[in-house]
Amino acid sequence: MDGKAKTYDVLTVGRSSIDLYSQNIGAEFIAIKGFDAFVGGSPLNIATGCSRLGLRAALLTGVGEDKVGDFILNFLEQEKVETAFIPRIPGARSSAVLLGIQPPDTFPLVFYRNNAADSQITIDHVNAIDMARVRLIELSGTALNIEPSRSAVFHAVERAKAHGVTTLLDIDFRADQWADIRSFGVMVRALLPNIQVAIGTEEELLAAMLEDASQVTIEHQQISAPTVKGDIDKAIAGVLSLGVEILVVKRGATGATVYDKKGNKQEVPGFPVVPLNILGAGDAFASGFIYGYLNGWDLYKSCRMGNASGAQVVLQPGCANFMPTLDESMAFIEKHGGF
Repeated sequence: MDGKAKTYDVLTVGRSSIDLYSQNIGAEFIAIKGFDAFVGGSPLNIATGCSRLGLRAALLTGVGEDKVGDFILNFLEQEKVETAFIPRIPGARSSAVLLGIQPPDTFPLVFYRNNAADSQITIDHVNAIDMARVRLIELSGTALNIEPSRSAVFHAVERAKAHGVTTLLDIDFRADQWADIRSFGVMVRALLPNIQVAIGTEEELLAAMLEDASQVTIEHQQISAPTVKGDIDKAIAGVLSLGVEILVVKRGATGATVYDKKGNKQEVPGFPVVPLNILGAGDAFASGFIYGYLNGWDLYKSCRMGNASGAQVVLQPGCANFMPTLDESMAFIEKHGGF
């Protein structure tokens, strides 16, 4: 179907939160004196990034009947992200995240997700959305960790496929959100046969194919950047064997590697910068990639756009609040040698 006949270019599904980022760059977590209030959660970040690039974005998440929910919804409305599909969940709490910033490589993170509203989106919330009006649906791996959001994600993918909607999974591994981290792989592998495009870091791909919990190590409370041992080539082959048409492996400053179902592999260089805060870079990458992909760009150029978005966000102290606009990204790319 022609994209112009659709109401939304992208619908993202999963986490949303208030993100409290340390104001004291470089300070140990115990020495933090103050926090800046931003918003976050991978699907929220991606929806915001897409909207700033000019795509029509919608978000399916849940917020509580609380002031944090007001904070999140107000931000999204200002960013022109569709909030009509975001339910207020009675008795649940909007999620919160606290983050330390110790460049270049230490970013401790604490989730407050007990009774999280975004984990309580349901099949009914999915059914309230007319999937025929959506071009691409982006799903977050963390939303698979608990019911009812797990079933909501599987149902959303089924409905998306029935309407010819492109399905994209951001693997999004957060080890502390799983009672048994091996179940992360079980859930991701069950979903992948219905996914056309998958995006993840090497660590996330290894986690998706995890065999033993001892392969995962988290140091300095760096939940967003665990050490995962394993054979990355075997993990990549495993993901592709499940039917994914396009697999994008994010490799940070060095760029990305993109694989397709025909066995082709392409290295896409990044934009080397000195990072202030790496959190949110992967979500920025996804929004840039989605922009290129939906505009019919080839995979190389789409990944370069993603790399540019990620490189800009790592220069900033937050995630969604600092996603680049289309003009900013094009100027950045031109300044750094073009596509």
